[in-house]
Amino acid sequence: MSKYENDVKQLLTLIGGKENIGAVSHCMTRMRFVLNDPSKANEKEIANIPSVKGTFTQAGQYQVIIGNDVSVFYNEFTSYAGIEGVSKDAVKNAAQTNQNLAQRIMGALGEIFAPIIPALICGGLILGFRNIIGEIDLLQNGTASLTDIYPFWQGVYDFLWIIGEAIFHLLPVGIVWSITKKMGTTQILGIVLGLTLVSPQLLNGFSVAATPASEIPKWDFGFAQVDMIGYQGQVIAAMMAGFVLVYLEKFFKKHSPEVISMIVVPFCSLVPAVVIAHTIVGPIGWTIGNFIGDIVYSGLTSNIRIVFAAIFGFVYAPIVMTGLHHMTNAIDTQLVTLYGGTMLWPMIALSNIAQGSAVLAMTVLQKKNERAEQVNVPACISCYLGVTEPALFGVNLKYVFPLICGMIGSATAAVISIGFGVQAVSIGVGGLPGILSIFSQYWGKFLLAMAAAIVIPFVLTILVGKKKLPASELVGESKPQTESAAQTESTPQQSAQPQEAAADVNKLCAILSGKVIPIEEVEDDVFSQKIMGDGIAFQPSDETVVAPCDATISVVMDGSRHACGMALPNGMEILIHIGINTVNMNGDGFEAFVNTGDKVKCGQPLIKFSKEKIAKAGYSDTTMLIITEQGNAKNIQFHTNIDAEAGKTVVSEFE
Repeated sequence: MSKYENDVKQLLTLIGGKENIGAVSHCMTRMRFVLNDPSKANEKEIANIPSVKGTFTQAGQYQVIIGNDVSVFYNEFTSYAGIEGVSKDAVKNAAQTNQNLAQRIMGALGEIFAPIIPALICGGLILGFRNIIGEIDLLQNGTASLTDIYPFWQGVYDFLWIIGEAIFHLLPVGIVWSITKKMGTTQILGIVLGLTLVSPQLLNGFSVAATPASEIPKWDFGFAQVDMIGYQGQVIAAMMAGFVLVYLEKFFKKHSPEVISMIVVPFCSLVPAVVIAHTIVGPIGWTIGNFIGDIVYSGLTSNIRIVFAAIFGFVYAPIVMTGLHHMTNAIDTQLVTLYGGTMLWPMIALSNIAQGSAVLAMTVLQKKNERAEQVNVPACISCYLGVTEPALFGVNLKYVFPLICGMIGSATAAVISIGFGVQAVSIGVGGLPGILSIFSQYWGKFLLAMAAAIVIPFVLTILVGKKKLPASELVGESKPQTESAAQTESTPQQSAQPQEAAADVNKLCAILSGKVIPIEEVEDDVFSQKIMGDGIAFQPSDETVVAPCDATISVVMDGSRHACGMALPNGMEILIHIGINTVNMNGDGFEAFVNTGDKVKCGQPLIKFSKEKIAKAGYSDTTMLIITEQGNAKNIQFHTNIDAEAGKTVVSEFE
């Protein structure tokens, strides 16, 4: 009997059978399926398979999280199913056929905005703080603000604007850069094009509306005149300009001889792109952006705004599950540009809170279900902090009724928010910290909406859950032991040896030189939500991964060489994963120095990678160190936000 025979049989049946599999592959931790009919996959039952740690759908791929042993599981699965696996690129290409045009557009939009969102959140918090110290009359019986009384706070208020201006006024630079990064073209050309859209020689885009047409400066070419208008804060215009540059560069790269491409491609791409941006796509994008912003603003301020708010609040969570929510980032930014604030973002933050409250109720209902709590607790925390996908896919959608209860609470909170005209200074942190982005004069009203988003979903989920949840879901069911576990229990003399050696293993050293960051900051939900286990991440300054301690190599990712697993004497198992989605590079830029079964010493080189190639492929080189099995270790502590030296700096300690 193979190790995962029963699990493999269950998964094949629950995923819809062999005929429902369009393609299958695997990375270091996950099985990646392209399903002919995704609706046939029984996600609830798949999540209950003993070896499955979770499931989610991303970019048309149905991903089943297995863990370090995924290669063994994959081999047994393909053998039993009688199918052949394919490359990661083939799975990715096949997955695109499962997406309609709208999904592909939203997916691209999400990838463009993902690198920019941290800056937008930071900018929103800064504008909110400036609003508190400069616009709220807290002193002298409500007649003066901090900046009116104290020169220090006036200095802080003025100084912080350089960050706010850089983020919101120069936003087109970030957008065009992100497009070139995603499309794999020359990023510095994107930055230069973005800078031409916000040049100080142009009339600032935020001043255009207040400037008479006769006073707008122009370029005079004799036969034609072009308005010298900047595109500060404009999203659609910047995106259109970015794609013009990308396709021009790809065209000239394809048709230019290699010997002169260094000269021809940049010049023939950038110059026409700048001309087209300022004469054609810029004005068109400006008009489209203003039209979208005006339509949404009309809905938010019209006589039917309560209906608009109720519908938006109710459907936002399902919109997140489709990926269409990325469009709201562009709309929010446009609203801030046009009207100096946005009423859309507060409703989004409230939706996060409502779904998190539904998960909180599930945590209370399932407090005796240990397996459920491993998902519920981190999902609830992340949702309250603005990241909803783990809560939506891992909990609420699984049981359906928490999702509906959260949607009802979100709709109610949205009505309260819009009814009082609550506005945010910009996009900010979602969930509970969302109040920091709200104009201070609306804090009391937003707190009322937050209360509705917390109480209503929680109470509804508790009431419905007590009736709908079976006893097995409330207290959990014991999982059947895997063969390896049974063998461990049946041979106590063998298990004693690792325990004996455990005293010699009580710390992990840095696997790379660079900055150590909390795992929660990694831009991949499987890691940041600790689905695979707790750990830390590295922003590397070098390119050689070393062993964090004396251990045995349990697995090396064949082909891609971007990850490896290690087994420690005390029973602990750890995973080292270089980069995010770097499995798609198929080993290009990676060199492994060890093989499965090798015994290594602390500081010994394991894998070398190319930061340049990872960046050129459009991926992050953030590297994770994850404890996938705790073994006999206790009181595990991690040291983050420090600069580490590979093989020397202690980053984790345990007993």
